[in-house]
Amino acid sequence: MPSRDTTGRTRMAKGGPGPDPDFVQLLSPDGERVEHPEYSVEFTPDEYRGLYRDLVTVRKLDAEATALQRQGELGIWASLLGQEAAQVGSGRALRPQDMAFPTYREHGVLYTRGIDPIMPLGLFRGVDQGGWDSQAHKFHMYTIVIGAQTLHATGYAMGITMDGKVGTDEGEAVIAYFGDGASSQGDVNEAFVYSSVFNAPVVFFCQNNQYAISEPLERQTRVPLYQRANGFGFPGVRVDGNDVLATYAVTRKAVDDARHGQGPSLIEAYTYRMGAHTTNDDPTRYRIASEVEAWQAKDPIKRMRLLLSNEGLADDAFFADCDDSAATQALELRERVLAMPDPDPLTLFDHVYPEGSPELDEQQEQFAAYLASFEGSHR
Repeated sequence: MPSRDTTGRTRMAKGGPGPDPDFVQLLSPDGERVEHPEYSVEFTPDEYRGLYRDLVTVRKLDAEATALQRQGELGIWASLLGQEAAQVGSGRALRPQDMAFPTYREHGVLYTRGIDPIMPLGLFRGVDQGGWDSQAHKFHMYTIVIGAQTLHATGYAMGITMDGKVGTDEGEAVIAYFGDGASSQGDVNEAFVYSSVFNAPVVFFCQNNQYAISEPLERQTRVPLYQRANGFGFPGVRVDGNDVLATYAVTRKAVDDARHGQGPSLIEAYTYRMGAHTTNDDPTRYRIASEVEAWQAKDPIKRMRLLLSNEGLADDAFFADCDDSAATQALELRERVLAMPDPDPLTLFDHVYPEGSPELDEQQEQFAAYLASFEGSHR
């Protein structure tokens, strides 16, 4: 069992998953409040219940997407199973004016930004480019190239500084999500350099889910990831990524510091990917069942439910309603995915260049002739 040191931080017991991390924790796996000298949250009962509902809904929608892929309705899916607290907590901590730059797994953050959950499924079904209005939702496009979004976020953050949008309570901050594996990419380290020397208002949010596909954390670093920030000249902090309250508190402070001109910071959300890296992966080939079971005991939804029950903030009727509502939303999502029309193959050329090009026009004509050559074609 974890033990708590005198600062209120939590140290994992020897033999548990991971190398004895100290991290910010406000809610223990058994649903008990944990005091911390620097971080706290003050929520209304409705807000506590809202966080729980978010966690349940996001997990159910993610499970439905995984099922759709297994049934051949999506080409691939990157599940967030086990990482719900890191995503919901950080997403809800953002203010309306803040901009988020995701990877391809931030379905929970997307949900908290008010984006229709159907949007990324069009991308993974291959019927569109997964597009939404990034400025309207303050949530950038999914980024498939590992780590590239950290450079996008840094450049954006440098830009809003030049525009004078930093330095007040109404200022804008930026958050960039990436995984522990991406921390080894050159793009991420370049983003650290630029954000530091230009004092960019960006929070780097690393979801350390313990594996870069099949490579465990110890194959990626000899020091805790959050300590890398020291080498670039900005602060880093590790938070219990399965604790939605601590994740919210740490992220809210980091983005507020950034918007007030205090520069970049790094948050390492120490969590665990309960499922596969993507639906193309088989995690049973590189990790053992006992490790997964140990992390199941730290489930973010379970601990939040215990908190609500222990403090009399919710009853069985509320929990049943959350489950029923999530199931209804998942069914609606499935029906909408199955109803997506297949795109006209020639639309592949529509948005390559804003005004086209002679070379592109020629390729489109050749492709149209190829399609028309099939028997039964109506072209």
